[in-house]
Amino acid sequence: MEMMFLVDTNIWLERLLKQEKSKEVKIFLDAVPSVHLSISDFAYHSVGVITSKLGKEKSFVEFTDDLFVKSSVSLLRLAPEEMYLVAKAIHEKKFDFDDAYQYVISSLYPSEIVSFDKGFIKKGIKTLTPAEALAKYLKGQ
Repeated sequence: MEMMFLVDTNIWLERLLKQEKSKEVKIFLDAVPSVHLSISDFAYHSVGVITSKLGKEKSFVEFTDDLFVKSSVSLLRLAPEEMYLVAKAIHEKKFDFDDAYQYVISSLYPSEIVSFDKGFIKKGIKTLTPAEALAKYLKGQ
């Protein structure tokens, strides 16, 4: 089975907005082929909401082009009939909506969550930082 990484919203934003850990994200994204990367539709739209609030609509267009035109990042969605799984994760794991959505996506499309969000860890869900994901990818080759 191929190694897949579900890249969380905060990772994409870290790079897109050139934040503190942007270099770590860049190294990860440059080294891991895009066919091993995915983004949920929720995370993708969240990036759109945040970049538009910051007046960076052009960055979102470039982001879209980089992920889906120039690369092969998978866009993963939940069907309406699968949304009960999100509600279940919110209730049972005490996740907020976005973490529950990511958790369910990573369960239905077997992948490891790459995130800087400590909320997953507090709920007992293992995540990887970009550096950890890169190390795992390189070890698995």
